[in-house]
Amino acid sequence: MPRRQQATARQQRLGAELRKLREAAGIKGREAAALLGTDSAQISQIEAGLAGVSEERLRRITAHYNCTDQELVEALAGMAGDRSPGWWEEHRGLLPASFLDLSELEYYATHRWDVEFLHVPGLLQTEECARALFSSRVPELPASDLERRVQHRMQRRVILDRERRTTYMALVHEAALRMMVGSRADARAQMMRVLELSEADHVTVRVIPFGLEHFVDVGAAMVYAGSVVSKLDTVVRDGPHGTVFVDSEAQLAVFRTHFRRVETMSLDPERSREFIHKLSKEL
Repeated sequence: MPRRQQATARQQRLGAELRKLREAAGIKGREAAALLGTDSAQISQIEAGLAGVSEERLRRITAHYNCTDQELVEALAGMAGDRSPGWWEEHRGLLPASFLDLSELEYYATHRWDVEFLHVPGLLQTEECARALFSSRVPELPASDLERRVQHRMQRRVILDRERRTTYMALVHEAALRMMVGSRADARAQMMRVLELSEADHVTVRVIPFGLEHFVDVGAAMVYAGSVVSKLDTVVRDGPHGTVFVDSEAQLAVFRTHFRRVETMSLDPERSREFIHKLSKEL
């Protein structure tokens, strides 16, 4: 397969998982290359996500690596076999790569969790809210770039609307709900949008109120994208130097614990809807 100019986060993850399996088996790159009838440079490119690997080759090589986790092998084979371009490809070269990587990641996720303290999560935002947030960027974005970012954010909602809907849970702090992004009318419309989406069977919204005692988990803000195999889950966080994708098993376990703890402390879905409805009346 031809070498890619740039690998997406999903392609890099596939390669990284194959490298982990090879190293765990104590097999050198040249040995893996011999099995596939190629050279060690090709194996390096596959493990870097810069070259693809067919499902047949993936199954052959994971068997050679003595991988007995068939669920993991099936999940990796699915990642290797799906090469159809996603809707986000229309934005490639026009938006930061992290925007596209997040779109691809959540598109293939079986479930998605958000914990947000400052703003309503992107999947729940109205177009007006998204535009107001992107408009606050410094330096100011050109009008065409701003509108493309808004369009991209609205397109991401496909995971909630498509036939194969992604199970979604958002834990949102009261501060994010009270943040007056845009006009008062925009803020009220945003509350109505959250309430509307929260009524769907596959969407859960839970509020973290200001009055919650002993709450210190503000560092738990995250986007958690779940896979059919928990080893392939990913956490996305905003870091000081940009978006960070976290996928080590130890760190994923920590974030799952954080999420469940915040979920337990938040209001249940019904009380959350009542809370949001009451808040909308105050605007």
